[in-house]
Amino acid sequence: MSDTQLKEQNGKKTPGTDTRATQYSIIGKIFHGIGIYAVAAMFLLLGIVLQALGVINNFLTAQNMLNIIDAVSMLGIVAVGMAFVTYSGHYADMSVPTTMALTGIVAVQMLQFGFFPALLTAVIVGILIGLINAVAIGKFKANPIIWTLAVNYVTLGVIRLVWVNKQIYPDMIAKSQRAVDMFDSIYRLRFFNKIALPVVFLIILVILMNFIMKRTKYGQQLKMTGAARKAAKFSGVNVERTIGLSFIICALTSTLGGLTITSLSRVGAYYNGAGYDFKAVTAIVIGGMTLAGGRGSIIGVLGGVLIIGLMNNIMTLLGIGTFSQDMIRGAIFIVVVGINAKSLRSLGRDDA
Repeated sequence: MSDTQLKEQNGKKTPGTDTRATQYSIIGKIFHGIGIYAVAAMFLLLGIVLQALGVINNFLTAQNMLNIIDAVSMLGIVAVGMAFVTYSGHYADMSVPTTMALTGIVAVQMLQFGFFPALLTAVIVGILIGLINAVAIGKFKANPIIWTLAVNYVTLGVIRLVWVNKQIYPDMIAKSQRAVDMFDSIYRLRFFNKIALPVVFLIILVILMNFIMKRTKYGQQLKMTGAARKAAKFSGVNVERTIGLSFIICALTSTLGGLTITSLSRVGAYYNGAGYDFKAVTAIVIGGMTLAGGRGSIIGVLGGVLIIGLMNNIMTLLGIGTFSQDMIRGAIFIVVVGINAKSLRSLGRDDA
């Protein structure tokens, strides 16, 4: 038995032993034991109690539950793609907001040529942004936060230069009402008059991305890269390609999120997507994925998204303002990151 293993002699631990692997905080047990969906259930119970006490109204109604799911669908779409970047050990893609804005505004501008050419052009633009990030970070090892922030500002500058801070509207650009109606339907189409198309997008993405992350060779390589990049490289993993593909996936889901939010607002503008970078990272971290990389799941990220949706809904019903909500979300993010880091250190992992 090594010096770093737990030893007991006459009922006492010997000096110099490492007991971190057996130490858990109570809050750590909540996140790592009962699961993120139990935490979501606690928020749901909180809303029910507040309604029963008369503090809030109309929380536990079918329409409000649908409103919560609708509200978080776009965030979920973006967070599912961002999770691949985090899982790869590269924290986050801060170019997400302007990727959403640019692809949305490009789609509106291209509606003059028809709905499908508009979608195709938006996807191409999104892939190009993803490729730029992939090459810079995957191949040339640029700092992911600094680089993607730079891309974010450059993209914002392009939008403001080309469109001169103007908002453009589908019904003013498109030459046919059919193209406008089809673009509107990206957000407004309802299945059974209840389930919004973005919710269907989210469900499909969760199933697909969870399969890719957990059941494919690429997913295993991504996990190895995020957990131990050097070890993955020595094992024969093409680390550059693995990391690069994670940024392309993130750019594609950001494009879908951008098209959805632009369809919702019926306007292409530079501010579409603002704040989605931090919201997505918050959902990812709350969902149990570590910023250090290599640990977590898409199912957990979905749980984090649902918690944010429930939390936002309860705060809105309580009359808490937007800025106060942002402050509360930021505080929760700090607390969860701290808990996550402490829990990992208690397991002997100091890399989070």
